[in-house]
Amino acid sequence: MKRKIIECLATGFYLGKIPKAPGTWGTLLGIPVVLLLKLGSPGAYMIGAVALLLFSVAVCELHETLTGAHDSGQVVIDEVVGFVITMTWLPATAPFFLAAFVVFRFFDILKPFPIGLIDKKIRGGLGTVLDDVVAGLVGNVILQVVYQRTGWLGETWNGRSLG
Repeated sequence: MKRKIIECLATGFYLGKIPKAPGTWGTLLGIPVVLLLKLGSPGAYMIGAVALLLFSVAVCELHETLTGAHDSGQVVIDEVVGFVITMTWLPATAPFFLAAFVVFRFFDILKPFPIGLIDKKIRGGLGTVLDDVVAGLVGNVILQVVYQRTGWLGETWNGRSLG
């Protein structure tokens, strides 16, 4: 029973078991999670994101202990966390969701420095989740610049479109 629960959570309710692009499916699962977190205040979003991060590390640690596999391709709870971080303090609009999805997946797949180093060097549940956290942080910084300085995604930080 415990094994099934951990497997269900780690694989994003079994989305990670889809043979093609499990990380993409896991990232898509992040969309309703972000929408749920955005129902509250920005502070509540942050508390929810940190709680999800800690929960994900624990789930990934248990999954690794149960299966013996580090950062299995089927584990996608880390993509959910990475996407939640990417969307932090950004508007919940379709252009931002699309941009966050593309930017996060770009960094999650290519794993440029230091993301790739973290992925290779840190083991356990923390290692499984941390590379996605950093990909989410990098993606968020990029999108914050776009949000605050341009109207490319339909609005700017001060709420006025530049376009």
